[in-house]
Amino acid sequence: MPGSNPYAHPVGPVPASPNTGAGPRGADPRPRPEDWFRADDSTVSVALVFPMQGPAGMFGPTCELCARLAAEEVNRAGGVLGRELRLVPVDGGASPDRVAAEVEALVSVGAVHGVTGWHISSVRRALAPRVAHRVPYVYTALYEGGERTEGVFLTSETPADQLLPAMRLLAGERRVRGWFVVGNDYVWPRRTAEAARRYARRCRGRVVGECYLPLGTGDFSGALRAIERSGADAVIMLLVGSDAVRFNRAFAAAGLDQRCLRLSTLMDENMLLASGAAATGGLYSTAGFFASLATQENLDFHGQYAGRFGVEAPQLGSLGESCYEGVLLLAALIERAGTLDVRAIDAAAGAVWYEGPRGRLRLSGRHVRQRVYLAEADGLEFTVVAELPTPVGSP
Repeated sequence: MPGSNPYAHPVGPVPASPNTGAGPRGADPRPRPEDWFRADDSTVSVALVFPMQGPAGMFGPTCELCARLAAEEVNRAGGVLGRELRLVPVDGGASPDRVAAEVEALVSVGAVHGVTGWHISSVRRALAPRVAHRVPYVYTALYEGGERTEGVFLTSETPADQLLPAMRLLAGERRVRGWFVVGNDYVWPRRTAEAARRYARRCRGRVVGECYLPLGTGDFSGALRAIERSGADAVIMLLVGSDAVRFNRAFAAAGLDQRCLRLSTLMDENMLLASGAAATGGLYSTAGFFASLATQENLDFHGQYAGRFGVEAPQLGSLGESCYEGVLLLAALIERAGTLDVRAIDAAAGAVWYEGPRGRLRLSGRHVRQRVYLAEADGLEFTVVAELPTPVGSP
């Protein structure tokens, strides 16, 4: 609905979503609801799966706006296979089975020809077996690694990209030896923690404790007591959205930020803003994109975003930016193959590249090869402190 924000924001002062209707600065690439179930040869429709509720719902506005910005860019350049690219929003914050059923229904009636967006790994694991062999699926969230399904392409980071080099750097420069893992209780944190145990040993340290909590948790008292008893030098945070925000606040309120670092592979600028400056001391994040990156491509991206949606639009961050890239990559995959056939797209993927806020990026093994950075929180902003070494081997 124009002029309203459909996303609940339970935890902090993230700017309100702007008007999401079509405006004079560009046509809205989303179809009208009555058009969603029409097979239309004049368009290429894409299911944009992003969270509108739950702990990750705080990312929803920036995910949607970044995807719209990319779709408008694609359409100005002639569309996809000469057809208009249109986005069909799907709530990726619902239960995995519900999301998968909704997208599968859209695919089955010919209402969408591809899938992209940021959503948690539990949703991806439910969705990929049901649609990836039928339409191309560009998954934009960082994840635990190991996805090899035909027709699934991945733009974001894995533990080998993010966690290992960051742990090595903090072990060397901050003398971290004992690591404590706090995560939500699903596949991404669990699998990432398995990797963290191996990485800690390679960094001459060890994981001294682990704690997993359900999505949407509000009580971290038990986890904080366990961290304090463990004597850990650093906490590896594998928490989603508002859960991470609440943890940051509780961690600082308990005084643990005075003696223990935090390292997160999922901490964007929206989460930092919602946590508050008093809760971000000693907090590090590792990602392939930060809003503060001083590159011409990133500056251009900020200008385009503000020019289209206004200076009070939701904060740019890695999760929203990933949806921008997801749309660009999906369009590039289809254009390169010259068809919507998923097997032809998969066969041509090795030659695909695209340009975005992170520069020119290419696929290898269905994963985007990318630079990854370590940043330290400075109040309500991230300061990039290092570009991390590129790992050897597959994600």
